Amino acid sequence: MGTGTFVNERPLNRPRFTGGFDMPLLVALAILIVFGLVMLFSASYDFSGKVYGDPMYMFNRQLMWLGVGMVIFTILAFSDYHYWRKLVVPAMVVSVILLIAVLFVEGEGPKRGLFNGSVQPSELAKLVSVLYLGVWLNAKKQDLQDVSFGLIPLGVILGFVGGLIGLEPDFSAAVTILILGGLLFFLAGGDIKQISILLVVAIIAAVLVSVFTATGRDRMIPFIAGLKNPLDSSDHVRASLGAIANGGWFGTGLGLSRSKYLQLPLPPRDSIFAVIAEELGLVGSIALIALYGFIFWRGFVVARRAPDMLGTLLASGLVTWIAFEALSNIAVMVGLMPFTGNSLPFVSSGGSNLVIMLSAFGMVSNISRQTGEGTITDEEWRSYSAVANLRWGDGRRGVSRARRAQRADQSKPRL
Repeated sequence: MGTGTFVNERPLNRPRFTGGFDMPLLVALAILIVFGLVMLFSASYDFSGKVYGDPMYMFNRQLMWLGVGMVIFTILAFSDYHYWRKLVVPAMVVSVILLIAVLFVEGEGPKRGLFNGSVQPSELAKLVSVLYLGVWLNAKKQDLQDVSFGLIPLGVILGFVGGLIGLEPDFSAAVTILILGGLLFFLAGGDIKQISILLVVAIIAAVLVSVFTATGRDRMIPFIAGLKNPLDSSDHVRASLGAIANGGWFGTGLGLSRSKYLQLPLPPRDSIFAVIAEELGLVGSIALIALYGFIFWRGFVVARRAPDMLGTLLASGLVTWIAFEALSNIAVMVGLMPFTGNSLPFVSSGGSNLVIMLSAFGMVSNISRQTGEGTITDEEWRSYSAVANLRWGDGRRGVSRARRAQRADQSKPRL
């Protein structure tokens, strides 16, 4: 599939750069990054000294990757997102090659990283999948009601990429891609009946994975037991709940967590939210969750103000992905989701995740900098983010077709 496959529409009055970023979003991001560095230092000092022989090793590496990520953020923030259409197919090919390469890494257990685990292709695959689906759905939005042009190709794309990730196995990443694909399909104007079919297939696949794979059983059995009685949760969740309980309302104080020394596995990574809850208490935890919520809201403000539907789809997909990663990590730590292994964005230790997250924010910032007379109207926005019952009926495009026709009159094809 060549880049010529993606035929898109651009407004007659092209979007223009105004030089203005969404400052509330950038300020919130800066606060989150600084907060993440402080908490990573607290959570990693003892762990890094024991594992790597240098208490500053993990913190210094996070600073290094932060520098790399900020360079990429700046490049993407000042690059017109419309030109990314030319790169999504090569980027997807590279992602697939890296996902296949991971499967040939020697050793037992999950195979998720290259170069001694320092590079995780599944993180890149999430980002590239959002971009690819955004561009593809925007190009095909007039034909999404046709199953042969909508649901079937979407299922093939999601199934292929998700299947490669599932072979590592990294089921949480595969589920993330599936959820994002369904969201973007809905926002692009996909029929609710097709989305329902996709949801049913996803549920069946999740049940099969949980029942017939060792990894699925290892995660689902203690999760279900923990829902019935928290004392029957996995050791990881019990240690996390103990840390949260020890923190109380206002916490033990920054750097004074006891659980990170003895009980919590991987405190700088998977368990860092438990360290935050113990040291800063329920108040600090709620403040962090509110910060993620604010970023999510501002991301959708950017999507709402995007100059075209491509920008809307990309911004919506990227901020939803970031919010879902945060929600998954926090929910696991309190026993509300099976263990996923998702990082806490901008807080957990991990170079791949940090660089990819900054790349995503660079793209969202680029979208926020553009404006133009081709901005999506209120009516058009509602047609793409409408509640489900607006697409029920006789299965035809109905109101959505008229709105898209109106947009077609305002635009001309760009090959």
